[in-house]
Amino acid sequence: MNESIDDLTVQYEENGQILINELDKVVLSKGAWTTILFRYQQWRPESDDYGPDKYVIRRYKKSGGEYRQQSKFTISSADQARKIVDALLPWIEK
Repeated sequence: MNESIDDLTVQYEENGQILINELDKVVLSKGAWTTILFRYQQWRPESDDYGPDKYVIRRYKKSGGEYRQQSKFTISSADQARKIVDALLPWIEK
C-alpha cells in the first residue's frame, strides 16, 4: 500500500533480483496530486549489470488514503533531458 509519499517507489524485484533499482527521487509537488521525479537503473541480464541512469516522472492521485499512479513520462536520454531543461529555462528566467 502506498499511504505516504515515502512509500512511492519504482524499485522492482523479481525472484530475489532487483530489476529496477531506484537511486533517488525528488518530490516536485505534494497534495491530492503528487508528482515525483525518479532516478533509477534497469538490470541488464546480458551484461550481468545495471545500465545507465534513467529518469521517469510519475503523477499520483491520493484517493481513499492511498496514492495511485495516474500517469508517467520517461525521459529516455540525456539529450532529451537537456532539451526539456532548455525549453523550461526561458520560462523560469522571466
